[in-house]
Amino acid sequence: MSPIGPQLLLQGALILINAFFAATEIALLSLNEGKLKKQAEDGDRTAACLLRMADEPTGFLSTIQIGITLAGFLGSAFAADNFSDRLVRWLVDSLGVTAIPEKTLDTLAVIAITLILSYFTLILGELVPKRVAMKKSETVARAVCGVIRVLSLILKPIIWFMTVSTNLVLRLFGINPHEEQETDSEEEIIMMLDIGEENGTIEPEEKELIENVFAFNDVTAADVMVHRTRATFIWLDDSPEEIIRVITDTGYSRIPVCRETIDDVVGILYTREYLLTLQINEPRDPKKLLHPVKFVPESMPAHDLLKEMQRERMHMAMVVDEFGGVAGIVTMEDILEELVGEIWDESDEVIEELVQTSEDSYRALGDMNLDDMLSHFDYEAEDDVDSVSVSGWVSEQLGHIPDPGESFTYKTLRIEVLKTDQKQVLEVSITVVPASEEEDEADEE
Repeated sequence: MSPIGPQLLLQGALILINAFFAATEIALLSLNEGKLKKQAEDGDRTAACLLRMADEPTGFLSTIQIGITLAGFLGSAFAADNFSDRLVRWLVDSLGVTAIPEKTLDTLAVIAITLILSYFTLILGELVPKRVAMKKSETVARAVCGVIRVLSLILKPIIWFMTVSTNLVLRLFGINPHEEQETDSEEEIIMMLDIGEENGTIEPEEKELIENVFAFNDVTAADVMVHRTRATFIWLDDSPEEIIRVITDTGYSRIPVCRETIDDVVGILYTREYLLTLQINEPRDPKKLLHPVKFVPESMPAHDLLKEMQRERMHMAMVVDEFGGVAGIVTMEDILEELVGEIWDESDEVIEELVQTSEDSYRALGDMNLDDMLSHFDYEAEDDVDSVSVSGWVSEQLGHIPDPGESFTYKTLRIEVLKTDQKQVLEVSITVVPASEEEDEADEE
């Protein structure tokens, strides 16, 4: 019987070969293609080689699979051939196991050796090298790039035959082997952001900004505008004193000017220009200082509006409804706030739309966006809800413009009206109630 040392070395070598290919596979599949492109553009030849392999994965994956399959097959065959007889002889001669026929012992020995070999192959030939490759993917990929390229060239005829066979089987299952791979969907990217935030690789502010970019595609001018009831206007026949009062009270740099009604906007007054004419004692008729006004429909996508305002160098536009009436005002700042959140000037009075007053209680302004309010509690408005503000939604739920003290329950939220005027709800309180309490209230109703 031949010495066991060389046989153990051969078995170990086959496990190492398996480990090499397993680590290579994970390392190459984990590469950052964007980073590789940048490195290749900077003249990194290894990065260019890796990028070619990433663009055409069939060749290197087939090479790796051939290596893993051969290493595993040969390892099992050599182990069964070299060690099963030794194990049977040891059981019979040393332990005196004679009650079981040698043929049965040989079968049991092969099973035992296969299980032992599988353990070492899984640990040393699969799991450990793959873990290392996941953590050091670029380092491992750079180290094996040349070897895999050479092996791919040597095995090219075999790889071609395997590729043709694989494509044939795929077509039998109705799958086009040359169909382009699906790109990451928006939902998948959001999931990756969630994982990145949990792992600490992405800051909450960075995640919020990226999510806002995705949501921005669905935002319209109507979503970002300041409604006409909350907007500030100047009238053509206003006196200089009245105009100065409005400018002083608001601090706005641009104010739309109307002729007879809000729907008849004739231009935009730049307040700095107007104040300068007063400062140099050359007051001019506001009509002569007006700048052209831009009108946009409510349905215009915010990203298109932003591009137009950048191209035309305009900072303010009037949003009109389907009947041509002025629905509100939108500024470039309003659009940018959809991406980066509230932008406050030094002189702005910071007013929070939603404030937590206790552990389960909140206070919300009536003009707060309904979707923003509900999303804070992980809810969404039903499809049949027409309102876009908290005020409109509360009135819609109650069926009339409510008085202070009126309330209703929406899922786990108890909404109570705090302040109103004759036309709208100004402020509400929101209390999160337990699900059991919510069910009791529903039963009472």
